[in-house]
Amino acid sequence: MTNVLLQDWDTPFQIASFDAISDDDFAPALTVALDRHSAEIDAIAQSDAPATFANTIEALEAVGRDLNKVLGTFYTVAGADSNPAREALQRDFSPKLAAHFAEISGNKALFARVAAVYDARDQLDLTDEQARVLMLTHRGFVRSGAALEGADEARMKEIKGRLAELGTSFTQNLLADERDWFMELSEGDLVGLPDFVVNTARAAGEEKGVDGPVVTLSRSLIVPFLQFSTRRDLREKAYKAWTARGANGGKTDNREIAAEILALRQERAKLLGYENFAAYKLETEMAKTPEAVRDLLMAVWEPAKQQAEADAWALEQMMVQDGVNGPLAPWDWRFYSERRRKELHDLDEAEVKPYFQLEKMIEASFACANRLFGLEFKPLDIPLYHADCRAWEVTRAGKHVAVFIGDYFARGSKRSGAWCSAMRAQAKFPEVQAPVVINVCNFAKGDPALLSYDDARTLFHEFGHALHQMLSDVTYESVSGTSVARDFVELPSQLYEHWLEVPEVLRDYAVHAETGEAMPQALLDNVLAAATYDMGFQTVEYVASAIVDLAFHDGAAPADPMAKQAEVLKDLGMPDAISMRHATPHFAHVFAGDGYSSGYYSYMWSEVMDADAFAAFEEAGGPFDPEQAQALEAHILSTGGSVDAGELYKAFRGRLPGVEALLKGRGLAAA
Repeated sequence: MTNVLLQDWDTPFQIASFDAISDDDFAPALTVALDRHSAEIDAIAQSDAPATFANTIEALEAVGRDLNKVLGTFYTVAGADSNPAREALQRDFSPKLAAHFAEISGNKALFARVAAVYDARDQLDLTDEQARVLMLTHRGFVRSGAALEGADEARMKEIKGRLAELGTSFTQNLLADERDWFMELSEGDLVGLPDFVVNTARAAGEEKGVDGPVVTLSRSLIVPFLQFSTRRDLREKAYKAWTARGANGGKTDNREIAAEILALRQERAKLLGYENFAAYKLETEMAKTPEAVRDLLMAVWEPAKQQAEADAWALEQMMVQDGVNGPLAPWDWRFYSERRRKELHDLDEAEVKPYFQLEKMIEASFACANRLFGLEFKPLDIPLYHADCRAWEVTRAGKHVAVFIGDYFARGSKRSGAWCSAMRAQAKFPEVQAPVVINVCNFAKGDPALLSYDDARTLFHEFGHALHQMLSDVTYESVSGTSVARDFVELPSQLYEHWLEVPEVLRDYAVHAETGEAMPQALLDNVLAAATYDMGFQTVEYVASAIVDLAFHDGAAPADPMAKQAEVLKDLGMPDAISMRHATPHFAHVFAGDGYSSGYYSYMWSEVMDADAFAAFEEAGGPFDPEQAQALEAHILSTGGSVDAGELYKAFRGRLPGVEALLKGRGLAAA
């Protein structure tokens, strides 16, 4: 094949040849890769030899290399640098891929061989990791519908294909709404905005082809606008546009898509013998049941709501002093909360932000990884998919560990949010392969680029995911890196955020963009003291989203998800001045795919563990205690999904945690 996607890449560390790949290469490459993968699967399924771990389970681990290369490359650029051609390819690929993998999971001959190995597992001399891979492979087939027959089997294939199409449409509709809306600002509209917000708005205007500043729906711009703009009418307009994403009517409206997705998920669960989709989805997670998830969320909801209501009263008094009539509105909260934060903690984001330079925060994340795990980062000069991207070779004791790619800046071609993905995962079978890991963020450009404290936490968070991928040390790719239970996957990322709060890290890397001076001790103290400021608001908006997600899936699928959302929020007593972090029409975690469906709670489940895990360092020799770092790598970061998540945590900490550390960490514990 002359298609570059199907050739061996003669590049440093066999990184994708981005400079040689065109959009025209993807469709023909996928066709060939799918055919090759199908032939490889058929060879395993139709073998005359008795089924063994080697010729069935390991054989499945060894196939699909061409397909992984094509998909790893395509979905990297489709998510971070989309264009009309790539969006069309996504719409075309989704049903094809769903049908392909449904064909594999429904292959009766293949499942019979997997089942034969699984049934004989007690007689096989398997390593612990092999036994785990066998169990997961067998379970995956069963949960995919391999045991279904006739009409049920055919319907399952239809459901999977349709869900893939709907998830792609949901994502693209959301991207279109985020990309198309912007609000032009006159010079008079800039009152109250710090220079960093004005500069970001001007840069956004240039990107949109507008002669002047604009507000877009990028979180890195709209949140500071809501914090600082004195124009309540413009805050309202911007906020309503931000929360209306996916619900504007017309061809980009996601509400009917969400309803159909929920109905199909419920039908899928019923076909597999589960009462509802939540029961199906949570069976394989640490939480196990919807009841366990609800218990956690409600244990946090009440103290968070009480704190938020107390804060709302204080903000309303500030409004009264300003002569503003009417109740506190969602577009008021961030504005008055920012003023209150300055009063309570002598903390002004415009004063703080120059100390959080993107370059210095990248250095800080690398330096912590060096002190904890001995990793070193050397810049790589290689072609990547966008000029904003950069790459580093990661080594330890002179030995290659991984390639790390950072894509940090917001742009119209990039979907919102932040994420980590692996273009190539770590494995030792069928041959040794080192990971290629990417962090994608949406920070505002600048010279220099300045981050908010929350932005800096996001950078550390995503780098925690990257460490989980880079330090993986397993044999089989299917259990490598972040291939773990959904409510465990956020533990390494949320845990790594804690190192940003270490005073010595801030003293060394939070230096002023203009003067180069370290953050003054008084300001540093205020930053750390304010770490849990407004946590009632933040917790309420998150937990509300998680409870709505669970309610969507724990029971019959709602015909009208928006009505169900309203009902759940009413029952919770949702404060009027706070909205869900992700309302249904733009709840990509839940509707862009199955990843976080009935699983948005997992961030908080992981937070229970991350608060407790960092306490292990504090109880030992401090945040860089070498024994704790070694234990963290040995029991959490290197093991991937090769061991049950609960067992991994107990191996690290000696026990499972309670919710107390989380409430204390969020400043919500009773005094």
